[in-house]
Formats: sequence, structure tokens, C-alpha cells
Amino acid sequence: MSNEVYARKADHKGIEAVELAAGGYRAIVAPSLGSSVLRLRDEVRGMEIFRYRDDVSIAEIMNAPEIWGLPTLYLPNRLDNGMLKTSDGEYHFPVNEGKFKNHLHGFVHKRTHSIKDLAAEDGKAYVTTIYEYDEKDYFYNCFPLKFAYELTVELSEEGLKHTVSITNKSEKMLPISIATHTTINSPFVDGGKEENIRLQVPAVKRISFNKRRWLPDGEQHDLDHRDMKYAEGTKCPVLRDICNDMFTGGTVKLDGEDFRGCVMTDTESGKKICYEVEDKYKFWIVWNDKGFKNYFCPEPMTAQVNAPNLDMPREESGYSEIAPGEVYSVSQRFFTKN
Repeated sequence: MSNEVYARKADHKGIEAVELAAGGYRAIVAPSLGSSVLRLRDEVRGMEIFRYRDDVSIAEIMNAPEIWGLPTLYLPNRLDNGMLKTSDGEYHFPVNEGKFKNHLHGFVHKRTHSIKDLAAEDGKAYVTTIYEYDEKDYFYNCFPLKFAYELTVELSEEGLKHTVSITNKSEKMLPISIATHTTINSPFVDGGKEENIRLQVPAVKRISFNKRRWLPDGEQHDLDHRDMKYAEGTKCPVLRDICNDMFTGGTVKLDGEDFRGCVMTDTESGKKICYEVEDKYKFWIVWNDKGFKNYFCPEPMTAQVNAPNLDMPREESGYSEIAPGEVYSVSQRFFTKN
């Protein structure tokens, strides 16, 4: 395994980025693009994990930041008519998905973050970035709650660890819903074939949608034979249209042990991407942009779509809030194996 370990600033396609290397992995993090992880590569096994293309410009990525690399979304997915109700407030976000009359994906992933810490030591390389949200952000007009948003990306022989921490700096309750719009390269093994990819998701119950607006209808269902392909790991997540298959999350088996996350396998080589999440990530949604664009998205979410507005207990919707001065943190990890 490569013994290179470093964390450094570097130019990437004309922007300042951070390059990390450790444990045979290399990553590129872009603070100016919401601290998205633009690239994660296993140099030893020859695996391009996140959606990445050398010939795609930063301008193209900025035009659609949700579908490149590993972008992190605060208040992700859809809010009905832009409405967000908390226990002590009501906020009206702009409707940016006109077709369905919803607000989509929040705003933090489109902001420039600052580097707080950058280091390589003891076989690990990491960067921590921060975004201080306050009245200087134009979004504050509709969402006047101050918070600090920190994101740490760490590489080691254990893979990539990704941690989000949010501190409530306002005087009111701060809504919490976090997801990564995880774009997995297809194929993810150098020289691999898309038809050989299989995806296993820890699906427990299917969450159904009102497909006219792609908002949950409040119902959960037992897995049918199509859903069981996810649970059993026989689902090919590309070369067909997958639109918002959403599930409550549990565990799968990895090497005979319970594993809270999803597993992606290249059946020809046996190489795997293992995607582990904390139990705060209670839901998974799978989407592939119609299936023929060389990527697919298994997305962990701490809360359901439209969670602040759902008429159900928080333990079911996943929605939560933190009090003034309180901190919320959640982590996930990617690693590869044969």
C-alpha cells in the first residue's frame, strides 16, 4: 500500500482545493464548492469512487454541484412549497423546483467555506472547513438563524471519514436534516463494466411518495420483490431508471458481521465500496438520473424528505432540532476491499 501521507493546498482546475493522501487513498476537497469531496480514489486497487471526470470543468460542476463528487446538503431534498416549520418558528424558502412547487436541497453546499485546520500526521491526513452563516448571507432574509457549519474530511488506512458538525448560534431552535448527495462512479473499478455493479442497501421498509410532487405520503410498506434486490445485494443501480427509491435503514451483513451502511460490488473483480454511516442516518434514498450517465446515488439522510412538515412523530420522520448553543454532529465512512 502507498505510504504517502500529505495534506496540502493545490490548484484544481483553476480553483484552490485541498489534496489529501493516506492509506493508499487520495482525495480532493473544494472549500469554495461547499467543501464537496470532488474526488476519492483508491490508488492501490484502481478504483474511482465518486463521480469524477478530468475533462469536466469547475464551471460545469458549479452549475450542478449536487451531481459531482460528495456534496453535503443541509436541509436536503424537498420542502413543500418552500415551507419549513419548527417548534418555535416558520420559514419560507424560495421555490426553486418550479415543476413540483418545492424548495430543493438548501444552500450550504453552494457557499464558499474557509479552511480551519489542515494537517497530516500519524498516518492520517485531514482538513476541517467552516462556514459561518449569518446576516451576510442573502438567504438570511428567509432563514434568519445563525449557525456555524464545520466539515472534516479525514483519510487513513481505514478509508475516508466524513463528519459534519452544526452549532446553533441563534436564539431560536435550529432545524436539523442532513444528507450527502453521494455520487458513485459507474463503473468504479478501472476497466470495469457497468452491468457488473451490484448495490446492497440496508432497506427495512419502503417509504412511498406522492409522485405528482415527489413528497412522502406518510406511509411505509413491507419490501416487495423489487425492493428485496436492494436488501439482498442483487440490484444493478445503473442502466435503468431509478427515481427516489426510499427506505428506512437498518443493517446488512459484511464479512458475517452487522454493517450499518450499503455495499457496492463489482462482480467481475470482487472489489467493493463499503459505505458505513452512523445510526443518526436513519434513511436511504437511491436515484440515478435516469440510469445512463455513468453514476448512481445511494444517499443517506438523517430525516425523511419534507420532514419538518410531516404529520408524524419525530422518531418516525427523523426530523430534529437543536437549542441555542447546542452542537449536532454526524459521521460516515467510505472504504474499499476485495
